[in-house]
Amino acid sequence: MTDSSSGKLPFLLGFAAFFAALWFLWGTPIVYPLKIFVVLLHEISHAMASVATGGGIEKITLNPAEGGACYCFGGNAFITLSAGYLGSLLWGAAMFSAARSDKVKTNWVNGFIGVMVMVLTIFFVRTGFGIVFGLAFGLTMVVISKQMGGAVNRGLLLTLGLTSALYAILDIKSDVIDRSSMQSDAAMLAEITNVPTLVWGGLWITIAVAVCALLMKRAYEDA
Repeated sequence: MTDSSSGKLPFLLGFAAFFAALWFLWGTPIVYPLKIFVVLLHEISHAMASVATGGGIEKITLNPAEGGACYCFGGNAFITLSAGYLGSLLWGAAMFSAARSDKVKTNWVNGFIGVMVMVLTIFFVRTGFGIVFGLAFGLTMVVISKQMGGAVNRGLLLTLGLTSALYAILDIKSDVIDRSSMQSDAAMLAEITNVPTLVWGGLWITIAVAVCALLMKRAYEDA
């Protein structure tokens, strides 16, 4: 066995183990905080898109049923609505890439994520559950960044990145394809573009699968 192939085998086994664990633990309290974090990323992405296109943020809400909403005003509706699912996907890709880079100090990244989650929670989240979650999650990230070693911080960032990217696919499928009649981002986008909800859902899930495949391809080639 060559050095190249021997490096790729642990990668394949590790990714398979992670995906299997995520699959079997999906409905358990272990994965629950990660799922709420991705929902928060989704809503933050809406907020950032609104502000970037000249709008503003009224409030962000999170609920225990893994739902959330971003109440924005002004800005470009098309870009703002598109930013939710794609935003959480790109945040996941960025965290995954950062975790795999030897040049990135993952404890700094985790600390920054924690501080930003707390700041955004204080200024914009307006539900009791969301406030408690945002402050608790952010503080936990800061503590881990300061108290744990590089391996733990790298593993945490990798987990956040992979979960965010994979959850984006599952979230789009659940909200847009399986339940196309619900008031999702795609449904609201369909109202302003006259392009069917399923078309937007299909486009977004294609992009999400392509991004995840590219991340895995690069990680496999570098292993």
